[in-house]
Amino acid sequence: MNLLSVLNLSKTVHDVPLFAHVDFGLDEGEHVGLVGRNGVGKSTLLSILAGTAAPDEGTVSLRRDSDTVMLSQIVTFAPEDTIDSFLFEGMGKRIAIRRKYQENIHDEAKLASLETELHATDAWNLENDYHTLLGELGISDFSAKMDILSGGQLKKIAIARVLAAKADLILLDEPTNHLDIQTITWLENQVKSSPKTIIFVTHDRYFLNAVATSILELAEGTIHFHPGSFSAYLERREERLSMDQKAQERLKVILRRELAWMQRGARARSTKATGRIERIEEMQSSLHTVGEEKQRQFASQERRLGKKILHMENVSKAYGNKVLFDDFTYDFLDGDHIGLIGPNGSGKSTLLDIIMGITEPDSGIIGRGVNTVFAYYDQQSKTLPEGKTITEYITDKAERIRLSKDEIVSPGRFLELFGFPEVMQRQTISRLSGGERRRLYLVCKLLDNPNFLLLDEPTNDLDLETMENLEQYLADFSGCALIVSHDRAFLDQCCDKLFILGGESGSVSAFPGCFSDYQKAEEAEEREKKEETKKQQEPARRHAEKKGLSFKEQKEYEELTKQLEALESQQKALEESFSVAAPTTLGTLQERNAAYEKNKLLQSQLEERWFILEEKAEGN
Repeated sequence: MNLLSVLNLSKTVHDVPLFAHVDFGLDEGEHVGLVGRNGVGKSTLLSILAGTAAPDEGTVSLRRDSDTVMLSQIVTFAPEDTIDSFLFEGMGKRIAIRRKYQENIHDEAKLASLETELHATDAWNLENDYHTLLGELGISDFSAKMDILSGGQLKKIAIARVLAAKADLILLDEPTNHLDIQTITWLENQVKSSPKTIIFVTHDRYFLNAVATSILELAEGTIHFHPGSFSAYLERREERLSMDQKAQERLKVILRRELAWMQRGARARSTKATGRIERIEEMQSSLHTVGEEKQRQFASQERRLGKKILHMENVSKAYGNKVLFDDFTYDFLDGDHIGLIGPNGSGKSTLLDIIMGITEPDSGIIGRGVNTVFAYYDQQSKTLPEGKTITEYITDKAERIRLSKDEIVSPGRFLELFGFPEVMQRQTISRLSGGERRRLYLVCKLLDNPNFLLLDEPTNDLDLETMENLEQYLADFSGCALIVSHDRAFLDQCCDKLFILGGESGSVSAFPGCFSDYQKAEEAEEREKKEETKKQQEPARRHAEKKGLSFKEQKEYEELTKQLEALESQQKALEESFSVAAPTTLGTLQERNAAYEKNKLLQSQLEERWFILEEKAEGN
């Protein structure tokens, strides 16, 4: 059933046309990835769909009695807000009706008139749903002030509010930014199992592959719809561009012939000739560049490292009773590309700040090599001057920029090569999109020709092309790199070793491999723990056979054990199918989602009876 219809939508921002005459429709229950280059208008389109921004022309129609909620990239709140009060500032019917109830709590007549809506939207359970989601995300103090929370905690709370609203259309703008990998996996499962229509802007390729049932690509001022997974979209996009390229080549051949005819002297007064000239003009207006112009590959002049690169010995840091890391020791080797992972708040950014001398460790030694030149790409792009134009910022760096041994360019040409056309260069940095700011910040950091990169969440807000360019740069980079990232695909491409923070008492563990290898090792360890638990429970089960169970109950107990094992195996197979884009014999994504939720409910019911029999067997 159709939920959303978009017709003839156009929008221009700061005299720059973003998109024009955009049409598309979505059915109930679709999970759609919205992709495209930085600055093409993805966030603007979401805001228009949410009703918080107006189009220049066109209409957005939602099925009658449906509502919309949106997760913005930046979490905003009032200075006095607590986690609990933040809930009632959200979008959606469910939150609005509870807000009305709170505002009129002393007016019995108004409360009576709200009762039907409260029951219809199940708004009575709003806070309970919100608290349950927050509990799953590790947040339990609902009276805490919002202004003391970390970026990751704020994003979790905003996500919980959006999901608790239970709106018909959910819009998520870069939902994985600032989240740790564990929370991203949790969010994937929430989206996959949701019956709601969800549109999400993200450049997280794992997330797109796991969740998207179709892709909307915003490019060249229009929308291209691609049914199926993200992997299928990449293939179909190449096919579309290839066909478009062939059509353009054929058009050029015809035009050359027709223009040659015109140069020979067309008889303009002839009706036939006039029509032919008009067709030539139409063909000329149809000529266009296929796809968007490729960005220049990132590059920097190679700078050799010395014998001593970076020595860290017994480095410790704590805030109050929270120990981030204790006695961390490591000597960096030439060519080390190390991923730094761990839960939000485990000290990843703090470790980078300590290396750069921004934060002092509580104890330990930091020895930096005399030939080590750092480039620190922090999460917030802190050193970008908001009031300067893009040209002014680059010119402050250098009047002439050396891209390679034989290539020196002007600041203007440098900007064009990295996706900032001349029309943009006089804009102030404050007017750039999040992804454009990050790209500008990144290329300027590389201008210093570093041999040691410290990258803190480098993929946040970057589009896919820029991420792929950065991955290629790191593949060719002969220096050291220490990378904090939640992007699993990026970690796989760029890191051959991991440091894992967040261990007991501040321990930091090392893993010799990429993230996929680490994930497989973690899953294998978890399976071993479950098997060990089962072995430990086996004597108790056998003992139960001799105790308080009747013959019939003993048979039921054994059958329940087999059923639970079979369900666990089925759930594992379904979970694995969610994480790959390859065809599966387990059904469509919607069928697998339904089976997973049905199994989970049955598993809960069977476990309840199994525990009753277990207790009886023990004589409790």
